[in-house]
Amino acid sequence: MNLKAGLWQQQTMKLTMTQELTQAIALLQYSTQELSAFLESKALENPLLKVESGHVQTMDPRHDRVKPTRKKAEKDKINWIEQIGCGKTMQLNEYLMSQLHLDLSKHEKKLIEQLIDSLDENGYFRGDLQTIAAAINLSSEEVEQMLRELQELEPAGVCARNLQECLSLQVKRLPERNELAEIIIDEYFTFFAEKKWKEIVKQLGVGLKEVQEVFDLVQTLNPRPASSFHSEKSAYITPDVIVQWDGSSFSVSVFDEVLPRISFNEGYFKKFSAAGDRNVSRFLQEKQQDYHWIMRSIEQRKETLTNVTLKIVEKQQDFFIKGPAQLKPMTMKEISDELEIHESTVSRAVREKYAQTPFGTFELRSFFSSTIKTTSDENTSSQQVKTIIGKMIEEENKQKPLSDQELVKLLKEKEGMVVSRRTIAKYRDQLGIPSSSKRKRYD
Repeated sequence: MNLKAGLWQQQTMKLTMTQELTQAIALLQYSTQELSAFLESKALENPLLKVESGHVQTMDPRHDRVKPTRKKAEKDKINWIEQIGCGKTMQLNEYLMSQLHLDLSKHEKKLIEQLIDSLDENGYFRGDLQTIAAAINLSSEEVEQMLRELQELEPAGVCARNLQECLSLQVKRLPERNELAEIIIDEYFTFFAEKKWKEIVKQLGVGLKEVQEVFDLVQTLNPRPASSFHSEKSAYITPDVIVQWDGSSFSVSVFDEVLPRISFNEGYFKKFSAAGDRNVSRFLQEKQQDYHWIMRSIEQRKETLTNVTLKIVEKQQDFFIKGPAQLKPMTMKEISDELEIHESTVSRAVREKYAQTPFGTFELRSFFSSTIKTTSDENTSSQQVKTIIGKMIEEENKQKPLSDQELVKLLKEKEGMVVSRRTIAKYRDQLGIPSSSKRKRYD
């Protein structure tokens, strides 16, 4: 073996990730909002990239009915969607203060404001009584007494320190007193919440049916007493692709109208090109190449998204014609193999993208589901299994709810689906359905 030092020439082939390729990959996985933000930021560093963000106009359904003044119409046209379902609501602190008597001392008013400011959006008290007492030079007993007075206000359960206290406050204010409910919530709340009702029956000497009635009563209470005072603006999903079915064929289009309009700043380019400065010319050339790369990447993103969606529609035709219950098992690898692209490209293409379909707007990722074996030759999707599990549990005998093992048996016998007990438990958790022991009723 020759171990001498020296210089040799050698040809090798290897893949390299250029900056343009890295950015192209990032561009593919951007959602519409992320792509818009990217283009806006690019326009700040590239003077040749001209971005127009205000070219999209919203439809105003009131245009033909009302003809307001021009100034008001322009302002109103921008905000009409945000006005849907929005009205001025009284704030929680205002509502609580309005229920208090007016002859409050300076110290009392300050204490009340401190306590109310310590409430979270659900109306729970999250402050520390000792800290508040020290801040306004009062005893902890005086502060706690004032908190108890605030707990007597509407809405029932407000200013509670935890869920147990919140429910207890509401039960004690029912039109007809329920002593058993008060005792269970105040003294046996953990057993009650975990549905260990036999321990309650044993210690109180009551029947399971009576505990069930308390449970039904608690279900009517509000665990978030101040939720009606907390409102958020509605979130709107803008679809990235639109899938339409005219009864005989499908059409797929990329909805890019919400993206900023991009154009080349020809005036800027000509003005500074005429200067004859070498550095300026080099700068302009770099930015011109950057502009063309962005345009190509956007077109490539659009093409990839269209091809992936078309293939999804091709393989999930029953879904788009008959509805979500007809979703078939499909993996990203199947799509990537048929399109002859990498699986990661499919994953990036569908990331945080939404499709508007005849049955509503769905995330593109939701069309991919794992395969579940059946006793017949055809396989089914995990989504179909979840739908059937939900229906079986909805129709079960609540006094003898179906266990996960019984669901395994029923799926195999009635639907021909081979699913393990562990998978049933996983799907049940995903559907937000408790275990059979917690679904059981005693009446």
